[in-house]
Amino acid sequence: MSIIVQKFGGTSVANFEKMAEVCEIVKKTKEIGNDVVIVVSAMGRKGDPYATDTLLGLLEQVTNNPTDREKDMLMSCGEIISSTLMASMLTANGVEAVAFTGSQAGMMTNGVYSDAKIKDIDPSRIKRELEDGKVVVVAGFQGGDDRGDINTLGRGGSDTSAVALGKALGCKYVEIYTDVDGIMTADPRVEPDAKVLDYIDYEEVFQMADKGAKVIHPRAVQIAKDGNITLAIKNTLNPSYEGTKICSVKNIENDGFECCCKEERFAVANKRDIVQIKIKDNGTFTDILSEMEEKNISMDMINFFIGEKAFVIDEKDKDSLEKILKDNGVNYEIKTNCAKVTLIGSSMTGIPGVMSKVARGLKEAEIPLLQTSDSSMTISCLVDENDMEKAVHAIHSKFCC
Repeated sequence: MSIIVQKFGGTSVANFEKMAEVCEIVKKTKEIGNDVVIVVSAMGRKGDPYATDTLLGLLEQVTNNPTDREKDMLMSCGEIISSTLMASMLTANGVEAVAFTGSQAGMMTNGVYSDAKIKDIDPSRIKRELEDGKVVVVAGFQGGDDRGDINTLGRGGSDTSAVALGKALGCKYVEIYTDVDGIMTADPRVEPDAKVLDYIDYEEVFQMADKGAKVIHPRAVQIAKDGNITLAIKNTLNPSYEGTKICSVKNIENDGFECCCKEERFAVANKRDIVQIKIKDNGTFTDILSEMEEKNISMDMINFFIGEKAFVIDEKDKDSLEKILKDNGVNYEIKTNCAKVTLIGSSMTGIPGVMSKVARGLKEAEIPLLQTSDSSMTISCLVDENDMEKAVHAIHSKFCC
């Protein structure tokens, strides 16, 4: 008998009807002989009564300056409500279950409020409940520190909780349930022809998240990679669909899955609110870099030449960077309202003509290319934000259709 960890996001537990769907999934997983641990997010999204943002809105009504400790205590409540209701519904439907907070599940954190790291997990209490035949329902997004305080894990925290628990329990497989059929070749809101990827490598997921795609949090993927855990991204409302498996594709046959490992996989990610910077270097660029580091301003798409430096930053950092540039007396150009469109593919350097194909697609769509950068598995193109959707279509049609 194996242990399966299943994580259900906020849309999967948004109301009692959705929770009933979760019950059926858990019930079927248990009926085929698995022990089951489920991790749940808070119910719904902003505006829903028990969503995390809604709970934070209550705090804003009583103070403009809440302490980080009290914020974490309040933010943890959404997942605790979900876990309690989920365990109670499972038990009412004939599947005995018990709800745990992150701390009760043995999740020890490093004491940093709102963005804690998991320091250690003691799964012994979970194992005892599993041995008694129960489903264990864990509140995601949280753990407890050495002082007994609650720490939340930051964005994607419930994903991180689930994968970390899977690693601690020796699982080789963790299922992440959401409201889509899997990871897609592009954002379906931008690209109507986007398709679900059957498989994707850990490294490719890191790149997709970094380049703007809304996928599983990189911290959770890193834990899965370290533990050699296969992640399955599945749809709560379409549970029979295989979804997307995130794993080491080079070793995928060893995991018992059928896959053409040599098949080329491509996806397109997009990110808005990008600003392009061009600087005429007067010898102070090292000082500028140091000041950017102090202000925590990150640069991307870096093209450095002897007389000119070009890179991009997020829109939110524009004013801070412009002050640094003025203080250093450099000549510079700033172009706002840009977007980054990135082609992501395994072994990009081993496939001839990729850059030519990208450039040709943009030219055919009459999209000016402002700047490019590349790595072993990405080619990023800077375009005007108004051209972003057209650029996604152009590149996706060349590689993903």
